[in-house]
Amino acid sequence: MNTYDDINAAFTGASDWLFPAAAYQTDFLQRGILFADILRKRGNKYLEHIKAGQPPVLVFDYEMVLDGRSLDRPVNYAIVQIRDRRHPEHPSPRPTKERRSASSEAVRKLGRRRPIVVIDPRAGHGPGIGGSKLNSQIGMALHQGHPVYFVMFFPDPAPGQTLADVQAAEVCFLEEVARRHPESEKPAIIGNCQAGWAAALIGADRPDVTGPLVFNGSPLSYWGGVEGANPMRYKGGLTGGVWMTSLWSDLGNGRFDGANLVAGFEDLNPANTFWTKQYNVWSKVDTEEERYLNFEKWWGGFFKMNREEIHFIVDSLFVGNELEQGYLQLQEGKAIHLKNFRDPIVVFASQGDNITPPQQALNWIFKVYGTVDEIKRNGQVIVYVVHERIGHLGIFVSGSVAKKEHRQIIGTLEMLDYLKPGLYEMVITEDAAGDGEYNVAFAERDMDDILDLDDGLAEEEAFRPVAAVSRFNDRLYQTFASPWVRLAVNEWTAEVVRQLHPLRMQRYMFSDLNPLMAIPARLAPMVLENRRPAAPENPFMAWERLASESTKILLDCWRDLRDTTQETMFRLIYDNDWMKTLFPDPPREAAGAPVREPSKEEAKIRRELWTQVMEQGGFAEAVVRIILAVAGANQATDRRQYAAATRIIQVNERLKDLAPGRLKWLVKQQSAILEKDPEKALESLAVLLPETDDRIEAFEIANSIASVDLELDAPEEALLLKIKTILGI
Repeated sequence: MNTYDDINAAFTGASDWLFPAAAYQTDFLQRGILFADILRKRGNKYLEHIKAGQPPVLVFDYEMVLDGRSLDRPVNYAIVQIRDRRHPEHPSPRPTKERRSASSEAVRKLGRRRPIVVIDPRAGHGPGIGGSKLNSQIGMALHQGHPVYFVMFFPDPAPGQTLADVQAAEVCFLEEVARRHPESEKPAIIGNCQAGWAAALIGADRPDVTGPLVFNGSPLSYWGGVEGANPMRYKGGLTGGVWMTSLWSDLGNGRFDGANLVAGFEDLNPANTFWTKQYNVWSKVDTEEERYLNFEKWWGGFFKMNREEIHFIVDSLFVGNELEQGYLQLQEGKAIHLKNFRDPIVVFASQGDNITPPQQALNWIFKVYGTVDEIKRNGQVIVYVVHERIGHLGIFVSGSVAKKEHRQIIGTLEMLDYLKPGLYEMVITEDAAGDGEYNVAFAERDMDDILDLDDGLAEEEAFRPVAAVSRFNDRLYQTFASPWVRLAVNEWTAEVVRQLHPLRMQRYMFSDLNPLMAIPARLAPMVLENRRPAAPENPFMAWERLASESTKILLDCWRDLRDTTQETMFRLIYDNDWMKTLFPDPPREAAGAPVREPSKEEAKIRRELWTQVMEQGGFAEAVVRIILAVAGANQATDRRQYAAATRIIQVNERLKDLAPGRLKWLVKQQSAILEKDPEKALESLAVLLPETDDRIEAFEIANSIASVDLELDAPEEALLLKIKTILGI
């Protein structure tokens, strides 16, 4: 009896492992076949996309507006209009008479909304990431009723195309958009990643064609970062600078392969590149196929640049950092300065972004303006929002980010023109009702709030000799090596080099071009019919997850060791007096003459002039001044206050006829008055409002603005009491 019990117990214990092992083995083999088939589909989609000419990966329909290849200075850019089939302004091919009438009316109404132009980055990949999902930047803009345009580009640059040609073409695109919407204000531009600095070039050089500018994960301060992180900024110095770009352009017969840029991005996070991304598909093979293939279609679309384009970008922007310093010249003798912006700026960055960290996205504000007072003196509105953890790509592709940050940014673009000049942080909070809606407030910030995101600017001095070393090395290469490389290269050899790139090979080698991939292609349908996934609590599944996490940790440790070593090497090479002496920063022209302090007589005259200005005007000036004062009483302007002010102006008999341009001018004027002398500005309200009825009406407006959020805080109560006392009511 005891012997029987022992044998039975032994078999029972074995079954606790044998059955889970058998289930896991079946699941493991099935997942292997399905994963191989997904790789096969990825390769096929890659080849199909190339055969189709690599069109944008947009999920929205669009129609061509202007093809840059037809311009006097041809470029491989074009602008298209996104078609929103939810609205009647885009009718079916054969609309009825009634539908044509409805369509015309919709177009007329829509024409008054500010158009939005989305520009995607040309950083190795193709266009479309800004609209690759319904919940995207384009989707949010369409949802809010804006006409939406998209700047796309083609795989091959036009012969001789330069960055100056691209900028000129994009200016033509914006002028065409403005011509199509004569009743609306200038188009707003959303620039993603590298397209952010491209939009900045346009806004700083031609502010007459741009409205508000939105920079999403866009580097404008290329030397910025914190020690122990952001290793990408050290790459240029450790490889000797721009000469490597010249070499790759020569090997490409005058064209730079975008796959090299993508490889640089993948190198930043080897754990994700070599393990996590693939394992995520492997472990969720039943649900991840569509998402993975859609993303890989964009990630594997490699586009090219001319030698002149990529050389200018790397030399003048990334290594030279000339845009931030005001030295960048697209045309000889004409520098582009970021202080020339005239319309509001929104900067969206993330603490989890290892490609464009917040320092590279925001430090230019301090470098260009120095103080918030200088921002105000230039009449500029700059808003920033910093996400806590989303990665670089998540800024553009995350549906949750689109529904929260992008929706609120786009939804408040019209409000920005009516903020008083200054620096703000966009604070987005979930509505108390818990219905998925958000409240937005613009909190006034100082330069210290931006600098607190950094660990100091002194360490950026080590990057100055990098630019000099880079240009020295490039001259050596151009003189002694480049002629021989060009002599050995033709278009056939250049194409061979491109096709042998590992990022291309890993795609077409797992496509139907490989006869061995017929095996998973035949087995995958049978596996799907008999799919038997292992239970999540299967102990072998737990071991698999543990092995995966251990692999990720190991690769992360290797990455951290590599990055630390590279940063140390960079500091040893460049952050020393010898290097700074041998390769000094080239002399530059002074940015401007020093500001002369006014004499006592001049200061007195200015005070008297300001007093006169404060007492000029009437009801409109007084109401705008009161709204601005109340909205900024607690150092933050709530979107609900803006909405309330808009309703008041629209229905008030003496305010509703104010033209938008006149109202914006009043906002800037009254903001400057409040900034100059808040006490005197409020006391002057009694002069602007001599009639008792006007004073009562103005105070009622002030009270309604302050109480729009259903509660009065202490600063608002104190300000209302002060206004009431001044007006004597």
